[in-house]
Amino acid sequence: MEAVLADSGFVVALVNKADPRHVEVRAVYLQFPQILLPQVVLVEVAYLVGRDVGIPTVVAFLKGIPASRFVLTASTDPDIARAANIVEQYLDSKVDFVDSTIMAMAERLAITTILTIDQRDFRIFRPSHCESFRLLP
Repeated sequence: MEAVLADSGFVVALVNKADPRHVEVRAVYLQFPQILLPQVVLVEVAYLVGRDVGIPTVVAFLKGIPASRFVLTASTDPDIARAANIVEQYLDSKVDFVDSTIMAMAERLAITTILTIDQRDFRIFRPSHCESFRLLP
C-alpha cells in the first residue's frame, strides 16, 4: 500500500471525537495500515487538542502513538531548507511552516497522498515529483 503523510488538522479531527469531521476522518484513518506522522505536526496537534479538548486527551494521544497506525517521522535538514524555500516561493499565499515541511517531506519520500482537513496550502503547491497531491478526506 502507498505511503501517506498526515497533517495536523486530520489528526486533531481524529483525536477530538466532538469534531464535525471526526467520523469521516476516522474512516480514512482506518483505510491505511500505516500513516507517516511528521514530528513537526505534534506541536500543532498538542496545542489544538489541549486548547479544545483538554490536556488529558493530549497525554492519551501521545501515549497511544506507539499502538496507533501513526509512524513518527523526523524531518531532515534538507526538508527544513526546502520548507523555507516553499514558504518563500508562496509568500503571498502565506503557506505555513508545518504544511511546507510536510510538502518537503512528501517530495523527498515521493509521497503523493496527504491526509488533511485544511487543503488550501496543499492545493496551491506544485510538488516536484508529481502533478499535484491527492488529498483525503
